[in-house]
Amino acid sequence: MIKNFVLTLLLVGLQLKAQDYQSFLIGDAADVSPTTTFGTCLMGGATENDNAMIWLLNHANGGDIVVLRSSGSDGYNDYMYNQLGVNVNSVETLVINNASGATANYVLDRVAQAEMIWLAGGDQWNYVDYFKDTALEVLLNDHINQKQAPIGGTSAGMAVLGEHYFNAQNGTVTSTEALNDPFNPKVSLGNHFLNIPFLQQTITDTHYDNPVRKGRHAAFIARIADQTNDHAFGIAAEEFTAICIDENGMASVYGGYPNFDDFAYFIRSNCENAAFLPEVLTNSDPLTWNNGQSALKVYKVPGTANGDNSFDLSNWSTGNGGSWHHWWIDNGNLDQTTANPINCTLNLTDNEVLEITIYPNPAKDLIYLQSDHPLEKITIFDIRGRSVYSSSSDLDRPIDISGLSAGIYWLEIKRNDKEHKLRLIKR
Repeated sequence: MIKNFVLTLLLVGLQLKAQDYQSFLIGDAADVSPTTTFGTCLMGGATENDNAMIWLLNHANGGDIVVLRSSGSDGYNDYMYNQLGVNVNSVETLVINNASGATANYVLDRVAQAEMIWLAGGDQWNYVDYFKDTALEVLLNDHINQKQAPIGGTSAGMAVLGEHYFNAQNGTVTSTEALNDPFNPKVSLGNHFLNIPFLQQTITDTHYDNPVRKGRHAAFIARIADQTNDHAFGIAAEEFTAICIDENGMASVYGGYPNFDDFAYFIRSNCENAAFLPEVLTNSDPLTWNNGQSALKVYKVPGTANGDNSFDLSNWSTGNGGSWHHWWIDNGNLDQTTANPINCTLNLTDNEVLEITIYPNPAKDLIYLQSDHPLEKITIFDIRGRSVYSSSSDLDRPIDISGLSAGIYWLEIKRNDKEHKLRLIKR
C-alpha cells in the first residue's frame, strides 16, 4: 500500500512537471557546437517567408535550433528541419506553459546549447511574464551577445525583440484607441528584455496592414521619445514581410513585391527638427505630434523574393530600393506624405586609416588601439551622435566598453592635430 502511494505521488509529480513545458524534438538530440554568425530576423506574423528563414537558419551553421512558444505544438519542426533545404543538427520546440516551465533545468540546458532561437507567434505578454527577469532571459541575452548566434521571431515573437516593446498585458490596442489617448491602459509598454544589436531605443510592430497599425506604432514611439527625452525608432513589417538584419546592421527586406504589397517600415523621430518631442502628449488627450508636418521620418521598403532592398540600421539614414515619407499626428489623426531623403546624419564617416587599428572588433569588454603615432584624444559616440566616452590620458591602455549597450559606435581619434574615425561594433 505504501509503495503504491509513493508511486502515485511520483507519477503525479512528473505529470505536473510535464505541464510546465512540452518538448518536441526532431533530429539528433546530441549537442553540437559549430561557430555561428549573428543575425536577427523579424517576421510580420502571417506565413513565414521561406527565403528569410533560410537566411536565418544558415547563420546557425548546422547547429541546433530551439523554437520557443507559449501555445501550440511542433508545427515548426518539419518546416525548419526538412522543408527548406538547410542542414541543421536538430529542431526542438519548447512550449512553455508558465513561469516554472521557463526556468526548468531541461529548458535552460537546451536554450544554452542552441545555435539559433526562434520565438513563435502567440501572446507576447506570456513571453514577458514567463521569461523576463529569469535565468532564461540571461541565457537569451548570452545567446545574442556572447555566443553571437542568430535569433528571430514572428508576430508576438517579433514584438518583444526591440529594446522597447508593446507587451499586450491588457490586450491589444487599435490605432484609433492609441492615438486618441496614448496613455490608454491598453497602451502597455515595457523595455530592457532582450538586448539585440541595432534595436536600441527601438520598438517593433507586426501585422502592419491587417489591421492598420501605423497610428498605434506612432503613439508607441511618441511615448518612448517623451519618456527617454531622446530620439526613438520603430521597425514594422506587414504580415507577409520579413526583415533580416546582419551583423553590420544592414536590414534586408523579403516579401512578394511587386506581385503583392509587402512592405517594411523604418521609422524615427525626425532628427531634422530641433524640437522633436510631441507637442501634446497627456493622459486622456488625443496625441498631437506635428513638428511642421514632419514629426516622423519613415523609410518604406518593398520586400522582394531575394531581399534586394534594404536599410542601414548602423546610421538610420541610408537605404536601397525604398522611399522616404513624413508622418505626423494632429489631434489624434495621422497623416503622411512623401519626403526628401533624411538630412541629419551623425557627421561621422568611416574614414579609417591603416595607421590606426582597433581590435578586437566586434568587441564585448575591452578594446585596444594601435597607432604608429601618439594619440591625443579618444571619444566614442553612439549612433545618435552622443558622446559616451572621452579621454585624453592613458591612451595606451585598453578601453573598457563593457558598460555600453550592444550596437554600433564611432571612435573619433585625434592624432597629430587631425581627427580620424573608426567604426566599432559592441556585442
